[in-house]
Amino acid sequence: MNESNKVSFAEKSSTEKPSAENLSAERPFAGGVVSATMFSGATFDSREVKPGMLFVALKGEKADGHDYIPQALEKGAAGIIDGYDELDRVAREYRRSLKAKVVAITGSAGKTTTKELVKAFLSTVGKVHATDGNFNNHIGLPITILNCPKDADFLVLEMGTNHPGEIAHLCDIAEPDCSLITNIGTAHMEFFGDQDGIAREKGVVLERAKEFGVVSNENVRLGILREMCHGEFIEADPRQEWLAKALEGVLPGDHNLSNACLAFALAERFGATREGCAATLSGFSLPGARWRISEKWGVTFIDDSYNANPDSMIAALDTLMKTPCDGKRVAVLGDMFELGDKSLELHKKVFDHAMALKIPLVIGVGEMSSQCLCHLAYKELKTLKKKFRVDVSAGDLVLLKGSHGMHLSELIED
Repeated sequence: MNESNKVSFAEKSSTEKPSAENLSAERPFAGGVVSATMFSGATFDSREVKPGMLFVALKGEKADGHDYIPQALEKGAAGIIDGYDELDRVAREYRRSLKAKVVAITGSAGKTTTKELVKAFLSTVGKVHATDGNFNNHIGLPITILNCPKDADFLVLEMGTNHPGEIAHLCDIAEPDCSLITNIGTAHMEFFGDQDGIAREKGVVLERAKEFGVVSNENVRLGILREMCHGEFIEADPRQEWLAKALEGVLPGDHNLSNACLAFALAERFGATREGCAATLSGFSLPGARWRISEKWGVTFIDDSYNANPDSMIAALDTLMKTPCDGKRVAVLGDMFELGDKSLELHKKVFDHAMALKIPLVIGVGEMSSQCLCHLAYKELKTLKKKFRVDVSAGDLVLLKGSHGMHLSELIED
C-alpha cells in the first residue's frame, strides 16, 4: 500500500491520548494500516471533532478539509482520512468488522420516513444505528458506517441517487445484508430517462443484498425488481389495517401507511412483533421539514418542504384533503428540481391534480409552478412573502410542499 493511501495518525504522548471516558464507544480501526488504533467515530467537520475521532479531510467546491487538519489534531483527532477514496476504503473495512446486520433503504420518495420507521421497529429487538437525517450520499453513508458502535445489532443505511451508478457505489461500501425499496417514481427523471431506468438503478440494492429484499406488491416496476433480486424477494402488502390504526394521528396518508408496512415486513424478519412496533409509534416524529405541524396567526401549517417529486407532491395533496380543518385548505406548491425535459409536464400534472381535488386556494411558486393552472402564481418566493399573510385566515390548513431549494419554510419563519 502506498504511503499516500494510508490513514494518517498523529503522534501523541501518553498525556495526550484520549481518556477512557471519551472513548467509551471505542471501535478498533479495521483498515489494516494501524490495526491497534482505536477511534470513536468520524466527521468531516473539524468543529465537531472530539478526542479519539477520525477527521475526514475532503476537498469540496467551497472549502478544502486539508486546511483544517491542524485544528482537528489539536482537538484530539485519532487520525486523518485523506480524501474520498480513502474514506470509502476505511468505511468498507470497518463495515466488515461489524456484527450488525446492514440494511439498505432506497426509493424515489419516502426514504427517510421509511428509514426512521425501520429504525424504530428494529429497536424493539436490538440496538440500532442509522443514517442521521438524509445523510445518504457518497460522504454521508461511509461516515455513518464509521460512527456505528461495535455492539450495534443493526446498521440502517439510507441510499440516495440522482445519477446512474451511485447506488452500486454505495453498495460497494455498505455490502448490505438486506434491502428495501419504497417505490419507483419519477424523481431525477432527468438522469435516468424513464421509470425503467430508475427501477434498474434502485434495484441494485436487491442485487447486492445477501439475504432478502422488500418491496411493495403494488410497486409499478415489480417485474424488473423481482428479476434483479438475488436473495429472497418479499412483496409486502402496503394496506395493513392494524398499522393504519397505529398510525392514526402520527403519520397520516396512504403513502406513509405503505412506508410503515414495508418497514414492518423487514423488521418482522428479525423478530419484531406487531405489538412491539405499534407501541414504538406513540410519540413518533420525523426529522426536518417532513410533515411538521405548527401554528402561526391561528393558521395550521403542514411543512413538508424538505424535498419533493411528482409522486410525493400528489400523495401530500391527497393527505391534505383528508386532514380536518376549521377554515379553508391551502396548498403552497414550489418547483421540483431535476425532472429534465419533462419538468413542465410533470409540474402541470401535479397542479392539475390539486385543482381536481378542488382545494380552495392553490398557490404556485417558482419558474415552473408559476406556469401551471392555479389560483395564484409567483415566480419568486419573496413576492409571495409580501402578501401571504392576507391570503390565509385563522382556522385555515396550509400545506407547504416543494423542493428544499425553494425555501418554502421561510413563509412561517419569524
